[in-house]
Amino acid sequence: MPDSPAGPPAPPIPLAALLAREELGLRRIAGPDHAELLWVHTSEMADPYPYLLGGELLLTAGVQLANPDTFVSRLVQGGASALGFGLAPVHDTVPDALVEACDRHGLPLLEVDPGTRFAAVARAVWQLMAEARHRELRRVTRAQQALATAAARPDPVPAVLRQLAVQLEGRVELLSADGDVLHGAGDVPPAGVRAALVRLARVVAPATPAGPPATAPARQPSPSSAADTLDGTHLSAYALGGGQGLALTLATPRRDAGDHTVAGIAVVLLSLLTAPHQGADGAGRSAALVRLLLGATPQDVAPLLGDGDSWTVVHARRADGTPAGALNAGALGAALGSALSDVDRETVRVLLPGPHEAVTAQPGWTLGVSGPGPVTALPDADAEASRALGHAEATRTALTTHRPGTGGLAALIPPDRAEAHARALLAPLTEPLAGTLRCWLSLHGSWDRTAVALRVHRNTVRQRIARCGALLDMDLDDMDVRTELWFALRDRRP
Repeated sequence: MPDSPAGPPAPPIPLAALLAREELGLRRIAGPDHAELLWVHTSEMADPYPYLLGGELLLTAGVQLANPDTFVSRLVQGGASALGFGLAPVHDTVPDALVEACDRHGLPLLEVDPGTRFAAVARAVWQLMAEARHRELRRVTRAQQALATAAARPDPVPAVLRQLAVQLEGRVELLSADGDVLHGAGDVPPAGVRAALVRLARVVAPATPAGPPATAPARQPSPSSAADTLDGTHLSAYALGGGQGLALTLATPRRDAGDHTVAGIAVVLLSLLTAPHQGADGAGRSAALVRLLLGATPQDVAPLLGDGDSWTVVHARRADGTPAGALNAGALGAALGSALSDVDRETVRVLLPGPHEAVTAQPGWTLGVSGPGPVTALPDADAEASRALGHAEATRTALTTHRPGTGGLAALIPPDRAEAHARALLAPLTEPLAGTLRCWLSLHGSWDRTAVALRVHRNTVRQRIARCGALLDMDLDDMDVRTELWFALRDRRP
């Protein structure tokens, strides 16, 4: 693999690991001795509850500690993992009422020595998280290499399953849509766990209803993965790509931060290894690609891509901003139910047969979805998906779908006349000025959201918009001007 996996998120830090840092001099004086920390937050507010995300080690000197019981109760409600109380200059000792409240509500309470700065505690937590993430990334990398090696064996599917069972120390199975075990590895689970895994598999890869497609009842889109816990065993199920109705199920004694990433790698490999079972559908797409490369037009090869007349384009980027490698692109395509995926730097593009309503948000991704259209209109759909992705990132939403206009006043003007007017009006503008103006207008003139959507500095947006106003000799603060430009930008064809 030339690209590194995006990797798991930083695992939570055990409270014991922080207490073991002797240079900090932290001492647990109340509450349970076990907790997991996701981050550190410092606050001297009387009620920090509205600002908690959950999993924090909250550090305070007790400046506004009026009612310890209410204070601790609110921390627990907000999901805080532990409380660190700094001695001096406000309190010489930890108030007894605070100690009793932490014991009563089950919140670990740490005494922070006067010589220990809160910043030092925070830095220690970030260091521990960085070390844990590095260990997890190394584990994921080793697992990826082992799974790739297994996929190259003469019996690749059983080999990948065996290696996945070793990496996750559990039971893995490849199930058909009917719940039959096609391949398995690891210790066979109890009957109750086995039945729960079959139920999860049917959630992500339900059986196809019997009967002709025209009379089969419509089904809601299925999630790409599902998880549950039974008697301390962690259960997971993942749908394989290609619409094959196959599911990968796992039963593991624990669920570490990188397990989902490792399972995703296996899903991609298994989807590729089982792809030949798609039969004529896969052969038709291969034939279409060959004919395109030999000079055929999209109209000529459209019949080979299936009997559907509707296609959707999806553009996606990793929500955390990390580059999207080939494995991530394949995993996303598999999750969306298509083997037609591509990655260009940080953007993944997936081509889906069928309407856009089947596309659902995917964890860790930001998606832009085009409207449905014939194969001959895929370039337009590609542009729609790109704009939708920019809008999704600017509005910080997981998924945005292109919504075509419904007509209205714009429909009263013949398209050829509208396009001619648009070209004449916008003639002074070249790219990227026209694209920036269109994005800026679509986001109601927001500098910050336009900068996010275009991935440029907000000052660059301001400079481009000012340049547009100068070239067009128009007041872009005038709503009539903005409206005319919006219609022109919409009507102008590439």
